[in-house]
Amino acid sequence: MTVHDLPAVNASLNALSGILLVCGYTMMRLKRIQLHRRFMIAAFATSALFLVCYVVYHAQVGSVRFTRQGFVRTLYYTILITHVTLAFSVVPLSIVTLSRGLKGRIPQHRRIARWTFPIWLYVSVTGVLVYVLLYQPTWLL
Repeated sequence: MTVHDLPAVNASLNALSGILLVCGYTMMRLKRIQLHRRFMIAAFATSALFLVCYVVYHAQVGSVRFTRQGFVRTLYYTILITHVTLAFSVVPLSIVTLSRGLKGRIPQHRRIARWTFPIWLYVSVTGVLVYVLLYQPTWLL
């Protein structure tokens, strides 16, 4: 594997994180708290691994220019801007949410998780879309 394989790895980690988040949410709704905890810890670990791979890739390669024109360009930058903006908030939100859950501070955990979950899921899904639009232009539009 080379540094140029990391965008696909990153997209896979984002997709996996999203799947784990949905599984964790489902387990919580089913009152399967131990499974909820395991899925959410796995989602956090997957997102942390993504962040490491992302930093390594961009430290080596730098920015990647989006060269397509027309509607897809507007779509890409709209997704990218919201993705990056919300991704910055996911780091502290996920840490606080996980910490409160692991400490058993359930009312505080629930209050912040209501915000963390949809933002984190959006970031995971849009991370995959950014990859597809930037690195796999023939797949979409």
